[in-house]
Amino acid sequence: MSSSNFLVLLETFTESLKRAFKDNDIELLKADYDAVRATDKKTALHQAFRDMLLTLTEDIPAIEAFINFAVASCRKDMTMATMPVVLLGDCFDAVTLDRAEQIFTYVENNVATWKEEFFFTACKHNLLRMCNDLLRRLSRSQNTVFCGRILLFLAKFFPFSERSGLNIISEFNLENITEYGMEGNETTLDQLTSGNGATDETEGTEKETEENKLKIDYNLYCKFWALQDFFRNPNQCYNKVQWKTFATHAGSVLSAFSSFKLEEHRSSTGSAKLTEGGTSSSDCPPMDVDQIREAGHFFAKFLTNPKLLSLQLSDSNFRRSVLVQFLILFQYLNSTVKFKADAHVLTQAQSDWLKETETLVYRLLEESPPNGKKFAETVRHMLTREELWNSWKNEGCKEFKRPEAVLDDGAPASGTGTTTSTGTGAAAQTVGSSSSSGSSSTATSGRPPAKRPRRPLGDLIRDATRQGKFFMGNPEITRLWNVCPDNLQACKGTDRNFLPSLETYLENPKEKQDPSFEWRALRLLARQSPHFFTLFNAPSYKVSDYLESVRKKIQKDKLDVKLESAMQDAEAAAPCVEQAEAEGEGLVGDEEHEQMDSELLKTDQLTPEDKNTHKTLSVSKEQLAELAPSIGKDWKKLATKLGYSADEIQYFESENGTITEQCCHLLTLWFDDDMDASLDNLAYILEGLELVAAADAVKQMITLLSDKVEEVSE
Repeated sequence: MSSSNFLVLLETFTESLKRAFKDNDIELLKADYDAVRATDKKTALHQAFRDMLLTLTEDIPAIEAFINFAVASCRKDMTMATMPVVLLGDCFDAVTLDRAEQIFTYVENNVATWKEEFFFTACKHNLLRMCNDLLRRLSRSQNTVFCGRILLFLAKFFPFSERSGLNIISEFNLENITEYGMEGNETTLDQLTSGNGATDETEGTEKETEENKLKIDYNLYCKFWALQDFFRNPNQCYNKVQWKTFATHAGSVLSAFSSFKLEEHRSSTGSAKLTEGGTSSSDCPPMDVDQIREAGHFFAKFLTNPKLLSLQLSDSNFRRSVLVQFLILFQYLNSTVKFKADAHVLTQAQSDWLKETETLVYRLLEESPPNGKKFAETVRHMLTREELWNSWKNEGCKEFKRPEAVLDDGAPASGTGTTTSTGTGAAAQTVGSSSSSGSSSTATSGRPPAKRPRRPLGDLIRDATRQGKFFMGNPEITRLWNVCPDNLQACKGTDRNFLPSLETYLENPKEKQDPSFEWRALRLLARQSPHFFTLFNAPSYKVSDYLESVRKKIQKDKLDVKLESAMQDAEAAAPCVEQAEAEGEGLVGDEEHEQMDSELLKTDQLTPEDKNTHKTLSVSKEQLAELAPSIGKDWKKLATKLGYSADEIQYFESENGTITEQCCHLLTLWFDDDMDASLDNLAYILEGLELVAAADAVKQMITLLSDKVEEVSE
């Protein structure tokens, strides 16, 4: 295909893609795609998708919708299966890291789509490359959470047997080098711990502590940190010279741990006073489990400053980290690893030393507070599980599959025990006693019991459908579905109406204490009463007052219904002979009805719903003069909003000297000429103009005038 034809196709598909995406109609794009007879139309549509994506990089919801549209096009076989992942890669390359983190949420939420057989085979390498490109852009220290999300996504996306996520040949991170060193020869514990914030003691106390201190010299410091090189590369231990070095260093360090014990109440700061044997003399209460979990100790990288060694030996978490490193190393040396060299084998003496040292390490873990025994058992359990993973890797990392369930459809006779069959097809074995001769004869014959033929699933569904019922495959679920076959009718049942009546909800004082009372009351009102649709547009009208007026109206309506029904009953019960008298009684009932209506109207005549008292409040010129300063220089903006022209605004300026007088003149003229002029509408307009201070001043005047009206009415 020539370049000119490709450009024509690209332009055609771009316009079609825009229209289809705008209407969210994949069939529209499919029709235009099928109408084109070119052989390279899939490539042109692919490029149209990529070009259009670059115009949506600022709108994250639009990007997600566009990727979904691309997924739909792949299912219609209009583009290649890799199209959605290619678009995501382009998007991540074109946006900042903050937006990339937001878009990656879409990738995580649609992991089920990427794991479909249609997309997985084609997209797995593109997804892996996209995630690796993101990880290279991110900082492990500043974008730790985002990096972790990417790694978790890859763990969910790829199966266990995916070799790109496995350390198949058991390589070690040889780049994790622990650097240490110190100038000088031997130092005492005082020199190593100088600057740790210890307070001055009396001379006698200092002499006693110096006698009881554990000596930490330069050799112990070097031996301690030299062990990290063996933990980094355990294969060094198979060298005889290196093994002697490791055994010597490990013995010295574990001996120091044994002689420098910790107690349950010892703090991890190392500031408590040391007594004989390295124990603490403070009487702090032991930590509980919640405090231990909230502490959240974490060692990303060890600190090798010589002055910190005494503090580290006093820290329980640091000691546990080192002891667990010993156990992991011992397990590797003893275990059978597929990719170990043939020469990497321990002698009998080395194996015996490992067993003895492993026992010592577990004992030290049990003695390390807090909850040492529980921690040691947990470590032992985790290392046992690690052996299972090691065996799985030695077997070639086979894919995990669910074991096939053996279905036994035979119906055992009453009183027989459980019947199990072996995986090799041997005869079934009957466990327990049998009370029937049939079962005993079957067990002695050595042949499996004859299976009852199962009815086809289609026949079961057909029979249930004829009876107007459901068949769900499980007896209990089938019973539940057939309680009421018509689900919509079941939802309309009175037992599923959990909404209270509006009048009960409004009269309940406990409900009024709920912060969402007004919102819930309005929802009920809109659902159960026509009063919700009455005029309610006063800006300073409180919702609580509105609900109270509605409650009174509901009571009045109920009373009207009762009176009307009573009148109808009285008229029906009256004999035909006394028709004239019944008409007179009816007139009396009508008069009583009208009198009660007038009394109810009197009680409600001051409610805001029936008569807006704010609207009828009279405002004097002096009160408008008080409001004018709060509006100030923004009076022209208000005048424009009220509908005054530029000539009229200029007239206000020419007739009045100060801004306050100009504003007062404007308000006076508006209240005199406009039928809709009121303090409520003025406050509403000022709020719309964002003149909050002026609107508050108007509301205060409304409250003041309303109080005066109530006092006069009382």
